[in-house]
Amino acid sequence: MPRKPRIEYSGAIYHIMSRGNRGDAIFLDPKDYETFIDTLGEACTKTGWLVHAFVLMGNHYHLLLETPEANLVSGMKWLQGTYTQRFNSRHKLRGHLLQGRYKALVVDGSGGEYFSAAASYIHLNPARAKRFDLKAGALTDHYWSSYPLYFRPSERPHWLTVDRVLGALGLTDDRKSREVFRRVMQKRVLEIACSDTPHDVDAQWANIRRGWCFGSELFRNEMVDRLDGVIGGGGKRESFSGEQTRLHDEAEAFRLVERGLRLLNVHADVLKDMRKNAPEKQVLAWHLRSRTIMSNQWITEHLHCGHPCNVSAFGGNVKRADGGVLYTLRNTLTSKD
Repeated sequence: MPRKPRIEYSGAIYHIMSRGNRGDAIFLDPKDYETFIDTLGEACTKTGWLVHAFVLMGNHYHLLLETPEANLVSGMKWLQGTYTQRFNSRHKLRGHLLQGRYKALVVDGSGGEYFSAAASYIHLNPARAKRFDLKAGALTDHYWSSYPLYFRPSERPHWLTVDRVLGALGLTDDRKSREVFRRVMQKRVLEIACSDTPHDVDAQWANIRRGWCFGSELFRNEMVDRLDGVIGGGGKRESFSGEQTRLHDEAEAFRLVERGLRLLNVHADVLKDMRKNAPEKQVLAWHLRSRTIMSNQWITEHLHCGHPCNVSAFGGNVKRADGGVLYTLRNTLTSKD
């Protein structure tokens, strides 16, 4: 079987998500929730992990996890395997409980922006799923989460740390700051309650859901280098799983997009609002098709250029250009190689 490497390093922070097999429940009653939290605590004791946020959601769970040592893979193997054994033993079941591989999004912890967005994404999961009355209730009503423990210091397990989440908002772990934190989060709950698209209230959430790392351009480049080391330093490319080589290729595609936008003097925030056939998009689409194996669908989604068929047409336009805007922009990209 192909190996399935992960990016691991001391001090790494991950958004971990794992779902039940076929979308089935992984928590059937309060005892299961308690068992998972106890098992997570044991894993933290074994590995030295720190948990900044967690939420358990019936058929899946989320963790914001920090690994002081580079031991994500071994720790997750123990955590998920042990909980599965305990769940199956208690309910007299057999077989897989969790669906495929857990997702491990590497999170930029160097500043507050990305770390805080990941923590909020996790803590607000019950609100997006409407697990309580969003207008009359409170986020603390969802019991199986680290969020209520932020306000009950005496009940926090030793492995749950709140300083970094609070610190990202300029707060400390005292009563006054915790009350400010409560108001901030309740305001976010009301934003979700009043939105027709609650899963998109925060623009960053889409990157958390579908990305492979979450952070600044500098952080992404650092993670690409680490991923290059994993894939390039451990043997032939073919010895790694398709998922991981795809991850590597996608990372390279993101790097090319970021570099292309910089050279073409286009800010990523305005890309979505530009015309689907804007010259800059056509040249970027051609560049990605020339330099990566990413699909037309991927290119369309990330450059916001309409139907996937447009990507092939854009490539022809750029290749045939012997003057004008497309020619100039094409040369801007290729002359810097």
